[in-house]
Amino acid sequence: MNSEPHDDEQGRRPSTDAEAAVARARFDERGLLPAIIQEEGTEQVLMLGWMDAEAMRRTLTEGRVTFWSRSRQEYWRKGDTSGHAQYVRAAALDCDGDTLLVRVHQVGAACHTGAHACFDVDPLTPALGGEGA
Repeated sequence: MNSEPHDDEQGRRPSTDAEAAVARARFDERGLLPAIIQEEGTEQVLMLGWMDAEAMRRTLTEGRVTFWSRSRQEYWRKGDTSGHAQYVRAAALDCDGDTLLVRVHQVGAACHTGAHACFDVDPLTPALGGEGA
């Protein structure tokens, strides 16, 4: 049985692409990168989590979002205990390489409170500015 990674539709090898992306990423002094999780289809921002190089590598190669827990100091994969999984559909580094955007198919709630999105929990009422305000 061949264990070599298979090319995707564009002829890329996921593990090679993941290593190149991790090498381009600009992790902070703690070795972390913020990862914005966005729902495919609705484009709603569901949550923000933190990834180190290994969490980013796992996310890009396994098809499920993996984070680094700053409080527990361990890896966690959304849905392993709750069943509310995030399946990777696309990913991109921002222009500076210091933030990752991951588009996902969300199964169940994204927030640990049970809300669909973490930003549904505490909406604010800021003053609106600029054109069209």
